[in-house]
Amino acid sequence: MSFRGAKKRVALVEGDGVGPEVIEAALAVLEAVGAEIELVPVELGYRRWKRTGKAMAEEDLDLIKSCSCVLFGAITTPPDPEYRSVLLALRKGLDLYANIRPFSAEGIDLVIVRENTEGLYSGVEKLDEEEATTLRVITQRGSLRIAERACAIASKRERLTIVHKSNVLKSDNLFLRICAQTAQRWEVPFDDMLVDSAGYNLVINPKRFDVIVTTNLFGDILSDVAAGVIGGLGLCPSANLGDRYALFEPIHGSAPDIAGKGIANPVGAVRSAAMMLEWFGEVDKARMVEEAVDWTLSRGIKTPDLGGRYSTRDLAEAMVSRLI
Repeated sequence: MSFRGAKKRVALVEGDGVGPEVIEAALAVLEAVGAEIELVPVELGYRRWKRTGKAMAEEDLDLIKSCSCVLFGAITTPPDPEYRSVLLALRKGLDLYANIRPFSAEGIDLVIVRENTEGLYSGVEKLDEEEATTLRVITQRGSLRIAERACAIASKRERLTIVHKSNVLKSDNLFLRICAQTAQRWEVPFDDMLVDSAGYNLVINPKRFDVIVTTNLFGDILSDVAAGVIGGLGLCPSANLGDRYALFEPIHGSAPDIAGKGIANPVGAVRSAAMMLEWFGEVDKARMVEEAVDWTLSRGIKTPDLGGRYSTRDLAEAMVSRLI
């Protein structure tokens, strides 16, 4: 499928659960705003794993690498030791080391910049009947490049907060030191905070934050806290960025309990598509999409997770009507 004339190749991964439903809404909005992309469908995830025994194959990664970026719906990751996480495989395979998650609502405007390839998600694990071990990997290279990405964002905003647990986890001393040195070199105002204090302050005083940079697991957890503060996971987009490739996805999961009911919130997916447009340099179109989202929500057109009575398709149609 192609939109209009240009050939920006986008790997389209609808995924599992509500993934196809929210992606359908995002594609309708992209078409309405005049996005000029070529979609390359790629089937990945739990549904495929059940059918074929593989959630993702090497040839899938090769196909994705022939594209500029990925637009991603949602993936179910079962608690099965034979199942390899598709998202972790994509993050490592495409070297998507920076996870950028913006959160905004009624005076709150913050960005969590999460290291995306190491930490406790390093994949270095040992499991037997009496002991399970996961190696937390913090490297100078990984810390430096996420610090650079966070400072680049913070330099256009107000300040940076480095979130860590260096009082207990000695590996975080390396992360804290490199982030602080990088902020000083960029001349970005910064402070640092223990992760438990950051979680507390995100709930009671979220306006104190502007840009947060942190390690993989901490960023994963704090993102869900921030999502709760602004209204729910369904509102939140993300970008997984590397030096060459990018992947854009809503931060919610596959929500199998509501899949097929037509009530999944598409806002996170639509905003992820807007982040993709901005990454392509289509800043004006990205802003138009964001304005259409705000316009729709301000008129009370909301899915049940936000207390509304409208369907996924209703929201998509409202956003499209604002854009055409």
